[in-house]
Amino acid sequence: MRREDAAKAAPVAPNGDPRWYKDAIIYQLHVKAYRDGDSDGYGDFRGLLDKLDYVQSLGVDCLWLLPFYPSPLRDDGYDIADYKAINPTYGTLDDFQRFLDEAHRRGLRVVTELVINHTSDQHPWFQRARTAPRGSPERDWYVWTDDPNKYAGTRIIFTDTETSNWTWDPVAQQFFWHRFFSHQPDLNFDNPAVLEAVTDAMRFWLDMGVDGLRLDAIPYLVEREGTNCENLPETHAVLKRLRATLDAEYAGRIFLAEANQWPPDVRPYFGDSDECHMAFHFPVMPRMYMAVARQDRTPIVEIMARTPEIPPDCQWAIFLRNHDELTLEMVTDEERDYMYTEYAKDPRMRINVGIRRRLAPLMGNDRRKIELLNTLLMSMPGTPIVYYGDEIGMGDNVFLGDRNGVRTPMQWNGSWNSGFSETDSAALYSPIIVDPPYGFQGVNVMAQERTEASLLRWMRRLIAVRKTTQAFGRGRLEFLHPLNRRVLVFLREHEGDTILVACNLAKSAEAVQLDLSRFAGCTPLEMWSDQPFPPIDETPYALTFGPYGYYWFRIRGDAVADGPGAGVGALEAGQGGGA
Repeated sequence: MRREDAAKAAPVAPNGDPRWYKDAIIYQLHVKAYRDGDSDGYGDFRGLLDKLDYVQSLGVDCLWLLPFYPSPLRDDGYDIADYKAINPTYGTLDDFQRFLDEAHRRGLRVVTELVINHTSDQHPWFQRARTAPRGSPERDWYVWTDDPNKYAGTRIIFTDTETSNWTWDPVAQQFFWHRFFSHQPDLNFDNPAVLEAVTDAMRFWLDMGVDGLRLDAIPYLVEREGTNCENLPETHAVLKRLRATLDAEYAGRIFLAEANQWPPDVRPYFGDSDECHMAFHFPVMPRMYMAVARQDRTPIVEIMARTPEIPPDCQWAIFLRNHDELTLEMVTDEERDYMYTEYAKDPRMRINVGIRRRLAPLMGNDRRKIELLNTLLMSMPGTPIVYYGDEIGMGDNVFLGDRNGVRTPMQWNGSWNSGFSETDSAALYSPIIVDPPYGFQGVNVMAQERTEASLLRWMRRLIAVRKTTQAFGRGRLEFLHPLNRRVLVFLREHEGDTILVACNLAKSAEAVQLDLSRFAGCTPLEMWSDQPFPPIDETPYALTFGPYGYYWFRIRGDAVADGPGAGVGALEAGQGGGA
């Protein structure tokens, strides 16, 4: 099948809704870390294809794949050396097409990476640019200077490894600009040829049938003297051009923006529904951890109060952990120190301005806290992203360099190499987690499939319950403010369907009284079992929680006639099982 034909055949919107991303649950994985299909120690598309049934069984709707392009792999594939090929270690373009077709056959969409801020210094574009004469069209594909003090107001992102955003190139006899590592020169988007080449790369993967593209590091596309070189109007002009092409040629496909900024600074990346469909909400993530550590809802309530409205067809993407560090850029210095004290006492757990740990170790392997955080992930505004292995409570390895400690092989079973690969253990791209309590012998998919009360089976149930309503993915948010600040309570409402979420952030048993008089006459029923709670009346409604307990309460618009709750609907309450 030609790529053009594949694009036409791909089930871009099988439910007929171009806003599919608002209800989706995304599963993030690295091909190299998932399953080794040819026994060379690296995961590949053949191995991933073999595990699609497992991915489908989780109940997720979409896979987000980390970079799989040819690369020197000095930044785990984000240093791209060829935009239109597959790293041979992971397979071939035919392997990718087979994987994509099988994912679509199962109703799974696929989002891949479009890393357009920079390339590897091994990319042919850069090799051509560094040998071309100054001022030539070839040299102009990247950003050069003779003065390394240019753009002096720009912050350095990787403070652990870089001392400047300029690096001297002995071949070009000039400094080149980079916002990330010094082996990742930034492309020059003031050059129309660069935008044309990036658009061509975008078309290549969309023609194959991918359903979306994550735009990496997009706040830094353009540089201007006298600014911090972030979020510039010229950057938004580039994104509008890309979006116009996407809308004109690829209906139902999406852009997901990676912009680690404060919410008001991220809001422009949605534009007037003419830039990105989705954007990560970075600041809410550390504040969920902060709220649990402080046993106080204030950090979550405050950051959501600072979150602006976005166009109705746009969406936030939220997550607990991913392939990078738990970033602490969008917190105060005092909050950062607090997070380090609570979650990264060992300096080896820290990197750049963040914490390189997985969810389960961050929660001290406390199942109650892991459930609570996942409950928040699935109920806060936005599309939730689950990082591979977190559904079984995988651990990390702080002795590995960079962020590699949270990128170890998936743990499938307790046999040789955890079922990830049949090769020699020494040949694996990364050591497998072996030490308790996170060693693969005890933490693996097979063991949890066989255990009724396992985290894996609980996660499947959580995802299934979330998918019974569109209120979580599309609903408005309204916080309630009971006197007990250890309890977080909020409403999610969409087209008459209202969810009440109540979570105990404390390690102690707690009680709370809520003003639910608007629902007077309704009988709460929990979403997980449909068991009734005491009816609601005009008096404060009392809830009690065990440590880190939680409830989901669902309000439907089909059981209230006259009275205070008229037009709101009957409360069909859902308990998350934690009280």
